[in-house]
Amino acid sequence: MQLLPVPVRRLAAWCAVILLVSGVGYVGIRLCAELRTAVTPVLLALLGTALLGPLYRRLVKAHVNRSVAAMITCVAVVAVVGGAVYIVVAALIDTGDQIVSSLKDAATSVSDHFGAAGTSLDDLATNAKELLTKFGGTAASNVISGVSVVGETIAMAVLALLLVFFFLRDSHLATGLLRSLAPRANADLVEAMARRAFEGVEGFMRGTTVIALIDALCIGIGLLVLDVPGAFGLAALVFVGAYIPYLGAFLSGAVAVLVALADRGVVIALWALGVVLAVQVLEGHVLQPMIQSRTVQMHPAVVMIAITAGASVAGILGMLLAVPLTAAAFGVVHELRERYASQDPNSETPPGASPAAPPSPSPSDS
Repeated sequence: MQLLPVPVRRLAAWCAVILLVSGVGYVGIRLCAELRTAVTPVLLALLGTALLGPLYRRLVKAHVNRSVAAMITCVAVVAVVGGAVYIVVAALIDTGDQIVSSLKDAATSVSDHFGAAGTSLDDLATNAKELLTKFGGTAASNVISGVSVVGETIAMAVLALLLVFFFLRDSHLATGLLRSLAPRANADLVEAMARRAFEGVEGFMRGTTVIALIDALCIGIGLLVLDVPGAFGLAALVFVGAYIPYLGAFLSGAVAVLVALADRGVVIALWALGVVLAVQVLEGHVLQPMIQSRTVQMHPAVVMIAITAGASVAGILGMLLAVPLTAAAFGVVHELRERYASQDPNSETPPGASPAAPPSPSPSDS
């Protein structure tokens, strides 16, 4: 005799499953946080492999040795990233004083207008420091730690580069490794899930890079036309911020508008705001659907929740990694949904397996 009705038992079962999954996820996140020195290079290497995969595959199709192709790809990424970092740093050094001075002027103007209401420049600085301490979390503490963080960052970057080389060179062995680790009955499903997850990350990285370039180019040209100081540095900031969807574009655009307001006045600031908003509309309604139409599509609310969760776990690094990891998770969910949707709920045929053929009619039936 059952003491509880069937709906209550089902609710209890689902609650137990949710608690179990949440507990396992929490333990996994804590382990990754404790082992971040090893986990972070692996995640960065996977992102780099997803971005550089097409170049490596083209070299292999051109009958280049796999090791040589992987080495050429790594050298190319070092040259490109090194050149981009040099351009960004040089632009920020050349225009950094102008940007900082303009931001200080904007803060002084705000303090002059709202000082009577109890908001002074010191209050703004204190509040900004509190916000940075509260929401910067890991990033702020790591920056303060100084030399040790620089050494750790260099070590992780070198390890990530080496992992990119090995991931590219041995990418053809990944399928066999997954199938050997998975149970035989689910090997096809595990392989399909891994492929869909990697395709989601690959599409996100390629699409985001193209969109970041277009955003930085359009906003940079607009700021140059408006004669806003530090246009190159602000464009570089837009490019870097584009890898944090929505939030990065909002912050970099806000900095550009504040600089224009402090240095050129309200009219130019409104024009700069118009340029930023026009580029964001172009990105949301044209670039995103056109460039990432073949990748996993995520609702903006899901992206914002993922960014917030990533920031709470790992600061700025978590914000950068949250969206591609969410894209991978969405790829896995879509694969499972497609496979299970094609199955009859009462069928015992496992996903990925071909259904049994119906028995042939016997002569007596005819």
